[in-house]
Amino acid sequence: MSPVIKKKRKKFTISSKYLLLALAGLCVCLMIFTFRTSVFDGPLKNVAGAVVVPFQRGIATVGGYFSDRKAQFALLEDVMLENEELRQQIDALTLENNRLQQDRYELNNLRSLYELDQAYADYEKVGARVIANEGDNWFYSFVIDKGEEDGIQVDCNVMAGSGLVGRVVSVGPNYAKVQSIINDTSNVSATVLASSENMVVSGDLQSLKTDGLIRFSQLTDKNNRVSVGDKVVTSNISDKYMPGILIGYISSVNTTSDNLTKSGYLMPAADFYHLEEVLVVMEVKQQIKE
Repeated sequence: MSPVIKKKRKKFTISSKYLLLALAGLCVCLMIFTFRTSVFDGPLKNVAGAVVVPFQRGIATVGGYFSDRKAQFALLEDVMLENEELRQQIDALTLENNRLQQDRYELNNLRSLYELDQAYADYEKVGARVIANEGDNWFYSFVIDKGEEDGIQVDCNVMAGSGLVGRVVSVGPNYAKVQSIINDTSNVSATVLASSENMVVSGDLQSLKTDGLIRFSQLTDKNNRVSVGDKVVTSNISDKYMPGILIGYISSVNTTSDNLTKSGYLMPAADFYHLEEVLVVMEVKQQIKE
């Protein structure tokens, strides 16, 4: 007997994409049928209630979701636009605030220079701006924007804040270099205003950086009349500085080892850490002597 060969029957299968399309088509047909007929009032109302209504509810839910999302996106876009406008306003206000602060700072500097100018009204002066600092943050040597063309000459005294800053040591056509009294090579003949006792004020940059003070020595105070807080001004015997310009205030006084003179420290009248505008005295001491 020959073996019986059984043929396998092919299984009928439907692709998932075709099934999905069929279901989608069925949904569309049911929706059209629902809108074009009175299915809810006829004999098929039970079928409609079981089949059509859930589809409608689902479609309504999905539609509501997308509607809400659209509203949220619109609101988010409005918020982002408003946020950008506020950010621009903040930037503009920040710039304006910085400008106002700078104007106020410059106004205070100009007011101080005006008061200083009035305090030394007998001296002819010209204002100048600091354009370069040859040291670190401390202005022990710097350059101003006035020179020979403006009548500036070597040994012109320079003031700022409440008193003496230094003197011009070199001059160009439209600039001048100033050496401050805090420079380690600087020595100024000075007088204690209250007692007329003479001394020498010497530059001491390290002491200024550490304690905000500068050094003095050779104080003749036999009667102990000098005390803390006394004003110290340039002496009339100084060969470089005009007389009577405030240098600073006595901070401490010590008797030297020989018991003949005293030394100590004083608080300078000028702020040597912040110098932007200065006053230059147009006269020099040599001219007065002549």
